[in-house]
Amino acid sequence: MGSVVGSLSKKSVDMASPTAQFVRNQIQSNRVVIFSKTYCPYCTMAKEQFKKLNVPMHVIELESRNDCDEIQDVLGEITGARSVPRCFVDGKFIGGGTDVKAMYENGKLEELIA
Repeated sequence: MGSVVGSLSKKSVDMASPTAQFVRNQIQSNRVVIFSKTYCPYCTMAKEQFKKLNVPMHVIELESRNDCDEIQDVLGEITGARSVPRCFVDGKFIGGGTDVKAMYENGKLEELIA
């Protein structure tokens, strides 16, 4: 009989894979990148804050991609969590929906993109 801990072991993510390279390229090539799912209210929340500031953003809607799970695994390695949204500005991870909304409300988001 196997242990519960053994069955919960973290799966290895190939950070040299084409998917990992795609994720890194998107983060490096776009000023604002949001990895999102169209039906996620936190993703909508994050996108709304950038829209209020008229900031162009590159949004990657994961549920329409065959490599959705792998992208989320890569994002998990990069950011510490695989949940969406995962928001980046100038190559730096700035958080998820509630983080971005808080940054908008306290003026930090506008400072960051100014």
